[in-house]
Amino acid sequence: MSMRKRLIASAFLLLFAVPMQGAVAQPAGLSFDAYLQQVQAKARSEGVSEATIRAMTAGLTPNYRVIELDRGQPGTPSSTGFPLLAPYIARHVDTARIEGGRRTYASVAGLVGQVERQYGVPAPILIAIWGHETNYGSFKGNFDLARSLATLAWEGRRRDLFENEFIDLLKIADMGFPRSQLEGSWAGAFGNPQFLPSVYLRLAVDGDGDGRKDIWNSRADTLHSIANYFRDAGWRQGEPWGVAARVPAGLDRKAIQTKIVAPVCPRVHGRHSQWKTVAEWKALGVQPQRAIADDVMASLFEPDGPGSDAWLLTGNYRVILEYNCSNYYAMSVGLLADAIAR
Repeated sequence: MSMRKRLIASAFLLLFAVPMQGAVAQPAGLSFDAYLQQVQAKARSEGVSEATIRAMTAGLTPNYRVIELDRGQPGTPSSTGFPLLAPYIARHVDTARIEGGRRTYASVAGLVGQVERQYGVPAPILIAIWGHETNYGSFKGNFDLARSLATLAWEGRRRDLFENEFIDLLKIADMGFPRSQLEGSWAGAFGNPQFLPSVYLRLAVDGDGDGRKDIWNSRADTLHSIANYFRDAGWRQGEPWGVAARVPAGLDRKAIQTKIVAPVCPRVHGRHSQWKTVAEWKALGVQPQRAIADDVMASLFEPDGPGSDAWLLTGNYRVILEYNCSNYYAMSVGLLADAIAR
């Protein structure tokens, strides 16, 4: 799970950046062709057919635009040391995306209801993930996945991760998916839910029973696969992802600051308070603005600082972070799901 966190940025516009060679220095070490020969040998040793290896690597060249995007840094910090959440939410949970989510929900109501019952993950969460990843299937990315992953592996900063993803992509191609279909984001994710190849091999589901896990075109396969991901990550049925909260002016923030350093995405998790039950938060004067059981464990999150909007986040919020380890992404998914459900 943590692989996806480290690889996929929530910046949805990057899906369509035009592949072009930029002013990026060539990585030191093996040439691209020499490195590719090494990876081809490793793929053969893992059982990928020679025909697939030839088809997926023919004519491959480095994509320097992919390297440039991978090295890019996000924008301007606020007084909290992080970009403000409110403008991000305004852009990503806008009227168009909410209305698109409601239309999509209505069009798959029977299917997504069955998926919710089977996996225990709320339908609006599934629709919101789909909406954030590819605008409900409208924008799946147009990067050649083989070229992107081979480039990122060769570049070397996270070679082990991307090399394994590249070989897993070859294994997917070996299942009968042509290279022309294997397009997606610059970071190697693809299909309606933007799965990485390793995630596809582990968690994609043939939801419509046609013998193929087609997360590009099948709504059933898409929704079953997202739900399977969330169930595997530990979604707790019947518990919200979080609720808005009113925080008293005199709350001692230092006293509730977390002392735990997360092993993955510490800057993301470090912005959340200590865990307390909802009853304990109420005793401190923090008031949930929606119904939530007193025994639910939650952490307080004030993304834009004291006096701004605040939320009590449950363990299910952490499951959304498993999909993409960004507070901006996870908050926008949760808020979009709430808006779709209203």
